[in-house]
Amino acid sequence: MLFLLHAHPLMTAIGCGSLIGLVLALIGGGGSVVATPMLVYVIGLGNPHLAIGTGAIGVAANAAMALAGHARAGRVRWRSGMLFACCGLAGASLGSSLGKLCDAQWLLRGLSVLMLVIALSMLLRRAVQAADGVEQTGWRRLAGFGAGSGSLAGFFGIGGGFLIVPGLVSATGMSTAEAVATSLIAVTIFGATTAANYAVSGLVDWPVAVALIAGGLIGGIGGGAIAGRLAASRDLLRFLFSTLVAAMAMAMLASTFN
Repeated sequence: MLFLLHAHPLMTAIGCGSLIGLVLALIGGGGSVVATPMLVYVIGLGNPHLAIGTGAIGVAANAAMALAGHARAGRVRWRSGMLFACCGLAGASLGSSLGKLCDAQWLLRGLSVLMLVIALSMLLRRAVQAADGVEQTGWRRLAGFGAGSGSLAGFFGIGGGFLIVPGLVSATGMSTAEAVATSLIAVTIFGATTAANYAVSGLVDWPVAVALIAGGLIGGIGGGAIAGRLAASRDLLRFLFSTLVAAMAMAMLASTFN
């Protein structure tokens, strides 16, 4: 089975991209964190830095496609989202530059620990609704959350939605549904910044990146079509996916010490 996966890396990349797009559509985040592990261990890129650069392109493109859908539905709060993203832009650039300098094995170990934190945060997530439905921006808090999440997203090549969503809710009082939609602005910008930084160093596998984007489009369309029907099961889906993320994290952490 593993041989077949590596024999058809582009088809496997489409499948992995579909999973990321499906997760983004169904539970609103977390899917991008599995991009690097899948690129390294499933698709077989081998080099973690190459996987991060390639995955960042898929993350940015998939987030942009999801953002377009939320924008058409009127759920995106552009002012807060753009401020958050702009405040994290420098952090994403610096974080991705530091990530390229970091030893690959230690980078994977750090990502493994982060994945465990993300899995736990997904399990503990609770919907927080705005008190009056009016967006009230806490500029300093937005800037602080933006800078911190941008740095982390750039360093590990992840979307950072698990930090962005609660940051937006805390700073503005917008609903969780609006924060999930608005977070995609920052995820797109952080992913594009990281991808550009890695691309300059030649750390992008372009055919695989295109396959990830194609798969993300398929998964996003499919997830969007069934999201309404599975709304009541969203907590169960989040539990199952967070369990998968935790299992992948522990397996990846163990592999880095072999």
